[in-house]
Amino acid sequence: MDNKTPVLQLRNITKRFGDITANEKVDLDVYKGEILALLGENGSGKTTLMNMISGIYFPDEGEILVNGRQVAISKPEDAFELGIGMIHQHFKLVDVLTATENIILGLKEKGGLDLKNAAKKIRQICDTYGFEIDPAQKIYNMSVSQKQTVEIVKVLYRNADILILDEPTAVLTPQETEKLFQVLRNMKRDGKSVIIITHKMNEVLEISDRVAILRKGRYICDMETKNANVQELTDAMVGHSVTLNIDRPEPLDPKPRILVEHLTVKSQDGVTKLNDISFEARSGEILGIAGIAGSGQKELLEAIAGLQPAENGHVYFVEDNGEKEDLIGMDPLKIAAKGVSLSFVPEDRLGMGLVGNMDLAENMMLRSFRRGKSVFTDRKYPYDLAEHVVKELDVNTPSIATPVRKLSGGNVQKVLVGREISSAPMVLLTAYAVRGLDINSSYTIYDLINRQKKNGVAVVYVGEDLDVLLELCDRILVLCDGKVSGLVDGKNAVKNEVGLMMTKVGGGAANV
Repeated sequence: MDNKTPVLQLRNITKRFGDITANEKVDLDVYKGEILALLGENGSGKTTLMNMISGIYFPDEGEILVNGRQVAISKPEDAFELGIGMIHQHFKLVDVLTATENIILGLKEKGGLDLKNAAKKIRQICDTYGFEIDPAQKIYNMSVSQKQTVEIVKVLYRNADILILDEPTAVLTPQETEKLFQVLRNMKRDGKSVIIITHKMNEVLEISDRVAILRKGRYICDMETKNANVQELTDAMVGHSVTLNIDRPEPLDPKPRILVEHLTVKSQDGVTKLNDISFEARSGEILGIAGIAGSGQKELLEAIAGLQPAENGHVYFVEDNGEKEDLIGMDPLKIAAKGVSLSFVPEDRLGMGLVGNMDLAENMMLRSFRRGKSVFTDRKYPYDLAEHVVKELDVNTPSIATPVRKLSGGNVQKVLVGREISSAPMVLLTAYAVRGLDINSSYTIYDLINRQKKNGVAVVYVGEDLDVLLELCDRILVLCDGKVSGLVDGKNAVKNEVGLMMTKVGGGAANV
């Protein structure tokens, strides 16, 4: 790494959204041929800062220098012309087009577009950096890692020398993550500069050369990764010492609570999402669900919660006395009317979980508006609950009256998780409960989930971080293409073996 050559310099960068200051006087250098990890709590301004570099936002104050020259980046096209490309967490691809068509989409080539030559150039890029991709393959036939590859090749095709990756490993298996890291190392050797926004500390230590930390919109410090450790980085992010332990208390008197038998679920267009799934979730334990994105996790939780119709099979709620109630065919209201206390943290936090234009208290009231004994809703309880969640989970919000759409993604997630846990459920279904959360907030959520377990709640935890699944969960059910690929004991499971089960290579269920 040539750490004497800054290719990107930020000086006194400030960005405001109304009364909220997202970034304040940030100074940051990025050097040629380095991998820089950008860390910070939710709402610390990481993504906003990167969006200014990539042309999505324009700074209110400060200056940006590329290769020593002051520049104005007012749109993504300006960033591309300066050799800057950002790969967002949510891919921006057209499913019905091929990889080549997506990569050249929007480009103005002299003499018109030549798909054959474009495919040739794409293959050269792949050979140079170690990508595996078929330029003629349609996006809808690709895995998540292949789609991510297309996004990275897209910016390299536009001659990017500075690449920004937002949570690049969020939905990758360990094997796919290692392949990506090797590609990033190849880019570094080629003189490319890579900025990674991530919350996975073990990956920060593995792949980055240097770490820069933001706190509440301000630049705090940077350090060489070889001299850092997880505790030191976390304390710098938060501003005080943080305990980083995931407990796994032994289940106390676990009993079957949710019994799924031969469950099959199809999408509206007839595609089988779950194929003959059977398992049980027990009271007082955490059942983890592992699988690459799109393996049926979403449909499984929604079918249990009464939000997804089943083609076949049963979902039984089992009482302490052993009596069973089949939930198939019931919507959430009917399930609640049967006395089944069930909470669901969905994957789509703003589309399904919360209403963006409502404030925090109003979103709490969505869970409790039937508590009122008159025709008028009880507004005191949801307001008090909102204040409790803000304090308990350290939600970064100007006030309880702030619409949730104005909060950062991580803070929105805290509001949703806090609301669902507060209802004292017997069954807690969580889909990616810590997605987008910083490490401190994530450990707060893990602690809350463990408290539910100690209270005898049956927790079904869908997660994308295998390290966390192995530390937190008592048992792990592995899904692959809508089928059960394996069931393993959390204490004794091996990360790579679970990763192989997620991609069909492994398989087999343990008696746990």
